Amino acid sequence: MEKPAILVAPLNWGLGHATRCIPIINALIIEGFEPILASDGVALQLLRKEFPDLITLELPSYDIAYAKKAAFFKWKLIKNSPKMLDAILKEKKQTQQWVQEYNLVGIISDNRLGVYSKIVPSVFLTHQINVLTGKTSWITSKMHQFIIKKYTECWVPDLASSPNLSGELGHLSYPHFKINYIGPLSRLEKKNLPKIYHLMILLSGPEPQRTMLEHLLLKSLESHLLPCVFVLGKIEAEQKVYSHGCHQVYNFMTKDMLETTINQSEFVVSRSGYTTVMDLAALGKKAFFIPTPGQYEQEYLAKKLKKEGLVSYAKQDKFDFDKMLTEIEIYQGLAGFESKQNWSQLFKVFLK
Repeated sequence: MEKPAILVAPLNWGLGHATRCIPIINALIIEGFEPILASDGVALQLLRKEFPDLITLELPSYDIAYAKKAAFFKWKLIKNSPKMLDAILKEKKQTQQWVQEYNLVGIISDNRLGVYSKIVPSVFLTHQINVLTGKTSWITSKMHQFIIKKYTECWVPDLASSPNLSGELGHLSYPHFKINYIGPLSRLEKKNLPKIYHLMILLSGPEPQRTMLEHLLLKSLESHLLPCVFVLGKIEAEQKVYSHGCHQVYNFMTKDMLETTINQSEFVVSRSGYTTVMDLAALGKKAFFIPTPGQYEQEYLAKKLKKEGLVSYAKQDKFDFDKMLTEIEIYQGLAGFESKQNWSQLFKVFLK
């Protein structure tokens, strides 16, 4: 008997959207569905490594790129918006073809704005019901909500009530579309392992900011002898590892190795991307965040978590390694946000 097929399509914006879809994909398999995966760039590469036996399809790229200076972040996105709109129109057309070709019974789009269908139930996965862009937040949030409203349901990977992880990003006082708070998602599990590393530095996100932070942190490590493992977040054909002084540097890690290494690390230094926040919460880790310059969402999350006494942070241009080593220990860390998804109940949306 043929299994009902569900298209799962994460946005290619760093690795976070793809990695947080992994527990959903695994759950679909367990519940008797056939996930068909679609994305582009490094997100698609990651999914192919994680699920070599599943069908993978390529979607047009949004060509999302960051400015080198934070002040130009918004204007860079505006400048690239015609390319992004063109990609959305193309992926919308492509999705309609795939609905017929693969006999899809449902769609899960993680922030891909053109991946939905009026023919089959379509779910939009996001932690950003409100999209923060400074003074223009009101209009970007309204535009995003207008798009979300087209979908059958919106799944927010967070808790519905306080305390929660996403704050005002993922919560509306008076929602005008169906929202399911499905709990924080992570592909990682907490394990009681002996600590080998004092610090794990975990990089991700689009260029050129990923490389800029890589250079800053590698230089900072040169004068420190604390055992540290550095993961660059560069998905390549083969895993590479080399020594940088007394520290180990990996281009990327597979899920199992990443899970083990984070559990073996006392503290984690990373961007404050929401998927990373969820992963660290799942593992109950103490951390320090360096938000991507100009990305309002990451800046908001870093400020929120510091205000709540959970995790400290620094702006990239103000980062001080010695100050970080002090602050990372005195904050509470991310714990107490565990939740268990009722996948059978959630997937009923596709069986109507």
